[in-house]
Amino acid sequence: MPGEPQDDCLFCKIVAGQIPATIVRETETTIAFRDINPQAPTHVLVIPKVHYRDAASLAAAEPALAADVLREAQAVADEDKLESYRIVFNTGAGAGQTVWHAHAHVLGGRGLQWPPG
Repeated sequence: MPGEPQDDCLFCKIVAGQIPATIVRETETTIAFRDINPQAPTHVLVIPKVHYRDAASLAAAEPALAADVLREAQAVADEDKLESYRIVFNTGAGAGQTVWHAHAHVLGGRGLQWPPG
């Protein structure tokens, strides 16, 4: 059920403290942690503490929570003193989503080419 923890979800397990992560920020509604396979000097994932499959389902069900994720992405960039950065939401396998829990990638600290990928 959307919003409920999923037993087979890696990020739900991080939220529950069952899997360790290098947490850089935490609020009542979000957790931000370093990606274990960073693609830039700063590569932090910001996730809602509740489970939604992807950014689209999160935004449709809880737009205020989607805004919390974006606000925390900005806070991560500020803490890492990034003058420019990218926020990426991969939605669907074709876009590169591999963990089915909504999350934002905050990438910065190097030049980021366009178009990506």
